[in-house]
Amino acid sequence: LLEKTVAELEDDFLHMHQRQVYHVIMGEVEKPLIEKALERTFGNKVRAATILGINRNTLTSKIKKLGIDVNKFKEW
Repeated sequence: LLEKTVAELEDDFLHMHQRQVYHVIMGEVEKPLIEKALERTFGNKVRAATILGINRNTLTSKIKKLGIDVNKFKEW
C-alpha cells in the first residue's frame, strides 16, 4: 500500500528537496500509526511501543509532540 502511494506521489516528490520528502511522508503516517497502536492496546504505551518497534520513551515523546490524547484510547 505504501509503495503504491509513494509511486502515485512521485511527481510531487521530484519537486521537493530531499529532506522534505521524509518529513512529508512521516507527517502523514506517524500520527495515525501511533493512534492505531494506542487504540489496539487501549492506551497502553508499553504495548503500543512494542507493536511499533520503538522505545516507550520515544513513543511518549512522539505522543507529546503530535498532541495525541492517550486517555481517549483507555478502557473505562
